[in-house]
Amino acid sequence: MASLAGVRLFTRNTGAFKTVADRLSLQRTVTTFRLRPRSLHTAQQCRSLRWPEGLVDPRVKQVRHYSHDAPLTLQLISERVLLVLKLYDKIDPAKLTVESHFINDLGLDSLDHVEVIMAIEDEFGFEIPDMDAEKLLRPKDIVRYVADKEDVYK
Repeated sequence: MASLAGVRLFTRNTGAFKTVADRLSLQRTVTTFRLRPRSLHTAQQCRSLRWPEGLVDPRVKQVRHYSHDAPLTLQLISERVLLVLKLYDKIDPAKLTVESHFINDLGLDSLDHVEVIMAIEDEFGFEIPDMDAEKLLRPKDIVRYVADKEDVYK
């Protein structure tokens, strides 16, 4: 048990395991796994090893899982845009439709329009340039712009 001797040397020098119970649990772990140099393990022996709870099997391939958003659809984009607009305090939800004009139908001014665009930017996580924002005067226009930006065509 060459690997156990290295652990014993480490624990003797550092005092990592101070109690007899700690040393016994280490010995049980080493004997349970029959620790040997990696080259001596056969495939059958590796499959037969059982790893106690809390220890990670080093043979398990680790995979990174990157977070991603759910796929967008035109319906989902439309619902999110309308929800943001309904939550804006200067817009009457009863008058709000996808075809409503911000200035003519809903009575917003230019500053309110900028605040609406900023809320849409926060909702979808990208910046809308001022040149494009000037053209987004209806919720329908915002839905189309977000769909184009996110490559949603269905």
